Amino acid sequence: MAEATALPDYEVVALKYATRAGARPDHFVGGDPHEVPMPMDYYLWVVRDAKRLFLVDTGFNADMAVKRHRTLLRTPAEALGLLGIGSHDVEQIVITHLHNDHVGTFDEYPNARFHLQDDEMAFATGRYMCCERFNRAYEVEHVAGMVRLAYQDRIDFHRGDAEIGPGISVHRIGGHTAGLQAVRVHTARGWVVLASDASHYYEHFEKKRCFPLVFHVGEVLEGYARLLALADSPQHVIPGHDPLVVQRYPALSPHLAGIAVRLDPAPLPTEALAS
Repeated sequence: MAEATALPDYEVVALKYATRAGARPDHFVGGDPHEVPMPMDYYLWVVRDAKRLFLVDTGFNADMAVKRHRTLLRTPAEALGLLGIGSHDVEQIVITHLHNDHVGTFDEYPNARFHLQDDEMAFATGRYMCCERFNRAYEVEHVAGMVRLAYQDRIDFHRGDAEIGPGISVHRIGGHTAGLQAVRVHTARGWVVLASDASHYYEHFEKKRCFPLVFHVGEVLEGYARLLALADSPQHVIPGHDPLVVQRYPALSPHLAGIAVRLDPAPLPTEALAS
């Protein structure tokens, strides 16, 4: 009997490229009694080993920062450049969903194939986009651009769970949007799950609370259990917008502290966070 091939242990990097101010009541269905600041950070994620490179989401540029009142710290391309990655180097991109802050620079990667859920494309081009409540986080030109990529055969569509490489898979969660997907990655510390907007903050999945921009609340809440089942522990779930991510994990290098952190090692000890 042939021996099973060992899965690769990927390096996983969260890259912070933008931020915005906010308060706790902004981030929970039903609001929150504590009127205190709760900023939101914006990330790209890089998954790589010696043979493979995957980019998870493509972020937004200055036009969206101005339009949507965010602070762009560096463009996604500049953030990737800090890791020595150029746009032509990227051949596999997972788009977790088609909101403007997750797909905004898709057209900067001429060699890439994209991974997207069937349900997300159907949602972003269908009847629910007649409703401002659901369409407000999308940009028509981003969605139209992805449709054009489909006509160019540059999208791998998925219906639910799919392995997209050894030790890396996508999983439809839904909830926040109809076709939101999370990414499961094998690392040296076990299975890490990039939740993206299936849980914007740690507090969402830890306390089973829900972000207000939502298509299906029930799928959000069920999705938390799915994230935890896919990950090796709650510490292996990485939320999509929490500023705590760059505080809890080690920097890729000293000069990238607060910008690029590695998610494949264990989180920093509690005493290190307090120092």
